[in-house]
Amino acid sequence: EILRGVEHVIVDEVHALAGTKRGAHLALSLERLEKLTARPPQRIGLSATQSPVQRIARFLGGIGPGRAGESREVSIVDAGSRKPLELSVRVPVEDMSRLGEGLAAPTLLPPDEASAMLALPGGSVPGPEARHSIWPAIHPQILKLIREHHSTIVFCNSRRLAERLANKLNELAGEELVRAHHGSLAREQRVQIEEALKAGRLPAIVATSSLELGIDMGAVDLVIQVESPVSVTSGLQRVGRAGHQVGEPSRGVIFPKYRGDLLECAVVTARMHDGLVEETRLPRNPLDVLAQQIVAMTVRDSWPADELYDTVRRAASYESLTRDAFDAVLGMLAGAYPSDEFADLKARVLWDRETDLVEGRRDARTVAITSGGTIPDRGLYPVFLVGEAGTPGRRVGELDEEMVYESRVGEVIALGATSWRVEEIRPDRVVVSPAPGVPGKIPFWHGDGLGRPIELGRALGAFVRELEVDLGHGERGRARARKRLLEHHDLDELAADNVIGYLDDERDATGHLPTDRRIVVERFRDELGDWRIVILTPFGGRVHAPWALAIESRLAERLGQGAQTIWSDDGIAIRLPEGEAAGVGRSDDDRASEARGFVRELLFPTAEEVEDLVVGRLASSAMFAARFRENAARSLLLPRRSPGSRTPLWMQRQRSAGLLAVASRYGSFPIIVETYRECLADLFDLPALREVLGGVARRDIEVREVETVAASPFAGSLLF
Repeated sequence: EILRGVEHVIVDEVHALAGTKRGAHLALSLERLEKLTARPPQRIGLSATQSPVQRIARFLGGIGPGRAGESREVSIVDAGSRKPLELSVRVPVEDMSRLGEGLAAPTLLPPDEASAMLALPGGSVPGPEARHSIWPAIHPQILKLIREHHSTIVFCNSRRLAERLANKLNELAGEELVRAHHGSLAREQRVQIEEALKAGRLPAIVATSSLELGIDMGAVDLVIQVESPVSVTSGLQRVGRAGHQVGEPSRGVIFPKYRGDLLECAVVTARMHDGLVEETRLPRNPLDVLAQQIVAMTVRDSWPADELYDTVRRAASYESLTRDAFDAVLGMLAGAYPSDEFADLKARVLWDRETDLVEGRRDARTVAITSGGTIPDRGLYPVFLVGEAGTPGRRVGELDEEMVYESRVGEVIALGATSWRVEEIRPDRVVVSPAPGVPGKIPFWHGDGLGRPIELGRALGAFVRELEVDLGHGERGRARARKRLLEHHDLDELAADNVIGYLDDERDATGHLPTDRRIVVERFRDELGDWRIVILTPFGGRVHAPWALAIESRLAERLGQGAQTIWSDDGIAIRLPEGEAAGVGRSDDDRASEARGFVRELLFPTAEEVEDLVVGRLASSAMFAARFRENAARSLLLPRRSPGSRTPLWMQRQRSAGLLAVASRYGSFPIIVETYRECLADLFDLPALREVLGGVARRDIEVREVETVAASPFAGSLLF
């Protein structure tokens, strides 16, 4: 009843929702709201980093009740200007490949702080961390910048790094100068930290993407980004937190962690100035979200199935939903599958085939409320303060299940850059008390990353190709490349020298650089004497992940045994079975030619067959099992036991594995179909992979095979 009078709906940072299942959930909720109100509410979407804007407008407006395929009219208001950026990519060491030789820390801080960082009981010689890590050089630089500004946000890409960095900065400063801010802190804790920053009581915070979007953070002078922001969109959103006033430039300083990271930073900064944000892709017909929303829609009122279908298809994410797929989801929710095999699968709706009415079952309302939403339950332990007698304590945050298993009562942990002593570990929570001033163990969390977008991967490859041309023209070309890095990519002098040195070292090792038009296949023996093959490309993890599955499928098909593969944004590393690897390194011409043909056939399937290879391998992967578990929970097939209670991750996996084993016998089971769709369309970029393999077949992309004594610098970034 409260929502019947809604006249306006404002969706802030609409780009962050449109490309996710949260966006599909929102789109369906907006269509439900449209049916509830007397007049359609006006929808208003806001974003500074949306591309293409017409697709985002279609997502916001939906399709409407008129002719199929016609979206509601949406007025696009484009400010037509980009916010000025003042960016700097800084490297605090002369040579990132020889860490510890040239730390500049003592000159960047007051003498007492510099000596505090470097001093050891026996003198001022840097310790093992200083000799083998870039962090002792980065920490004082960040501390100096924080002290020079009134209000600073330091962004990094993981919760663990946020905690580590905040603790190190406070240790170096000798006071609580910064706090960590991330999604595993309780909302109350996050609000306290944000208010302290706004009020000037806290000079800086170290945050993850929890502060990336348009939250009102007041006057922030500077944003510091530790390691590449991974995408141009993320970089603009993060740096845009600084100078958040009309006419003020946004100032950002980026500290890369290693040379491969530095190369990506150089490309990201140039594209940030040009506003070249990545394309947003809408998830198409996510069936798990559809199942949840159908239950939510029918627990209050009964719906004719036709009307339910028409309402769903008005959301842009579901405009191409077929009636067969819709009926399959309805059938799953109504208990259409054999009850003896799906004993644990409870029906959530009643579907009367004679009247075609769909109505929620009596217990479905509770399930829809307690298990709704799209954020997966990963079995995290909630952390609570010790409460007074008979009262529950305040929530502090949450910890990964594996982290809790490794913790003991009496240990001190760091959460939000604040120390907490573990008082009790219960089956459903961890109880802590404050432990101010006591060093705490840094927690860890397991998370997912989508990987480098293909647009950024191609730009990185083109950037390396252009620099390779300059470096091939002697000293004059090197000077031209260095000038370009300084003036157009915002690198400082040490950063520019490190980029050029990185590319020089790779050319010395392999003779070729991986670019958007060249793939390098490198062979070498590892420290155990086994042969490794590394495919070096800049195209990113969303291309490399399915490619690695296809290679594994080829190996299993040809050799009858599996292979060990790892992938990252910079390539794929493969360990061949010993018998097959034996011929890879032979030097005589005939055997070398035979090995090259084997490697080429193994590593580069055709664009036409790669999807079949990936699909055939996907069902047996850990990724598929994990995504099926999340999708089954999201579709209310594996709901939470009760509100606020924690279901251990092992129990979730056990229940999910049982359902997956049964459902796999039915290829059309909607959550099996959805898991394939999510992996192939949302997590992987199969069109880009097909384009790359097609380019190899057409020889638009050349393949260079090289044998090296040890891993080249580019391969080292992937392996180590």
